[in-house]
Amino acid sequence: MARHNVIFGRDQAVQRGQSFSSPQFGQSGPPQGTQWSSDFGAQQTQQTDQLEAMYARPAATGHDTGRMTMRDALNAITATLGVIMVVGFVIAVTPRLLGAVMGESGLQLGLLIGGAATIVGLIGGFILGLVNSFKKQPSAILVLAYAVFEGMLLGGISGSIDLYYPGIAVQAVIGTLAVAGTVLVLFRMGILRTSPVLTKIFMVAMIAYMLFLLVNIGFVLLAGQSLRDGVIGLIIGGLAVVMASYSLVMDFEDVQRAASGHTPRAYAWRCAFGLAVTMVWMYIEILRILSILRGSD
Repeated sequence: MARHNVIFGRDQAVQRGQSFSSPQFGQSGPPQGTQWSSDFGAQQTQQTDQLEAMYARPAATGHDTGRMTMRDALNAITATLGVIMVVGFVIAVTPRLLGAVMGESGLQLGLLIGGAATIVGLIGGFILGLVNSFKKQPSAILVLAYAVFEGMLLGGISGSIDLYYPGIAVQAVIGTLAVAGTVLVLFRMGILRTSPVLTKIFMVAMIAYMLFLLVNIGFVLLAGQSLRDGVIGLIIGGLAVVMASYSLVMDFEDVQRAASGHTPRAYAWRCAFGLAVTMVWMYIEILRILSILRGSD
């Protein structure tokens, strides 16, 4: 018999191989044939205390077992999106801030900083996006580093375009949060869900969308014009927002599935990374739609 058995505890008789006969009905003392000792009462008290401690002990949570919980996912998502928003805000307001302090030279310096941040953010976000996508073990540091680069990218783009269309960046942020919030509410209500058929359609649409982006880049380099202007640009942008919304539903399902399963806690950062990619994509598309609408006024 194991020494740490909760029933026998430190019963020396068990350790020595001795045996007791069962006590008679109504017998309050030790088993028949056993001499009373002060140690017997202490053993009974200790056993009772051990049992009470076991029953009073709270049930193990996901934090105790190292499993991911919904709180872990929300913390990782909040940290990731928070970094993107803070870095993006700082970069976006830099041109106007320097312009207010230093005049025209400060504005040009701010635009130069924003342009450099856009290039660095684009390259760094692309590299870390691939690393986080294919890395087997999620890393909080790499996900947050990705968030920094994405913040630089969005801040640089937003700060530059906001000089031509004042207030457009704020409109894009509000629009993105409105769409994401609506998708979340409908998802929580059980109205929006994925399906195998819709997922196949989504994947085909994503391939077509990526091919269109490549063709558009080539057209811009050769002809100096973009295919994403005017009505075509609005249609493509609207379809992209719809696809991003469906991708957001997929992200919500991934978070829900991971939190209810036996997923290690570190995978909360994988969920945060996936949702951040979708939110960045949605913001860029809404910003593009608004710029087309503002340019046609």
